[in-house]
Amino acid sequence: MMNILSIVWDWNPTLVNLGDLDIRWYGLMWAIGILAAERICAFMFKREGFPTRTLESAFIWVVLGTFVGARVGHCIFYEPEVYLPEPWRIITDIRDGGMASHGATLGIFLGLWFFTRGNHLPFIWGLDRIAIVAPLSGAVIRLGNLFNSEIVGYPTDSAFGFKFVYHDARRAWYEFGGNVPQEIIDMIPARHPAQLYEALCYMLTFGVLLWLYCSKDLGRRRPGLLFGGAMLGIFLTRFFIEFLKERQVDFEMGMALDMGQLLSIPFIILGVVMIARSFMRPEVADINAVMQHTVDVYKREDKKRGKKK
Repeated sequence: MMNILSIVWDWNPTLVNLGDLDIRWYGLMWAIGILAAERICAFMFKREGFPTRTLESAFIWVVLGTFVGARVGHCIFYEPEVYLPEPWRIITDIRDGGMASHGATLGIFLGLWFFTRGNHLPFIWGLDRIAIVAPLSGAVIRLGNLFNSEIVGYPTDSAFGFKFVYHDARRAWYEFGGNVPQEIIDMIPARHPAQLYEALCYMLTFGVLLWLYCSKDLGRRRPGLLFGGAMLGIFLTRFFIEFLKERQVDFEMGMALDMGQLLSIPFIILGVVMIARSFMRPEVADINAVMQHTVDVYKREDKKRGKKK
């Protein structure tokens, strides 16, 4: 709902309450983001002629790497004083939340390495494919942050500012069962919806990368280009929008750049290097060579299994 100056965002973060278990919109957005990425990957793998087993293997490794990397990354990058002395709490405190996109990215890299190694594929091939869907999943997850009223921006006089009731008047939100009186809402500052800004930029990145893959076939002709483009699109967005966000942890208060920005810089540099590298090398002539090599390896493995039986 809207008033004259801003949008009042009083969304309940909990989708369904099942006794002691809360199913939250944030978790649903994670699931949607993963499933959407899997469907786009299925389209790409089918387009390139890969068998179903390749997609199944990729899905398992990448999802595992994403969750492990996101959780461990948050604990190390943002709360090292809590988790480094007692690392087992990374697992035992998992219900308390805490996921970091930079850690998720590193986890995806590791999962992809295991996937490509086990399926006889070039690592850069996997990076280029996952690069297309990563911004899409990131956009959906940022909508989950919006539903959670977290990662909010600084106050703004813009007409597009959001009044995050759950964030700025949480005690009143619980006291009145989500129906916070207008006089309290009037005192809540309108803030930049930084989550929404990021989601829109990520969707734009996804659209550009998918267009380059489908219409120009650059995913096969220039290895590394799509991966580099994703690194630039995602982490330049993160770097600049961080200037509009409130600091997430106390130790960032005196820093010129926050942790999110500092962690984004290596990925931005990596993106520039990969794009430059892709244009410094000649285009790949046989765009089906990778697929054919993998299919041939699968056939040889299947024959060996058949002989053993």
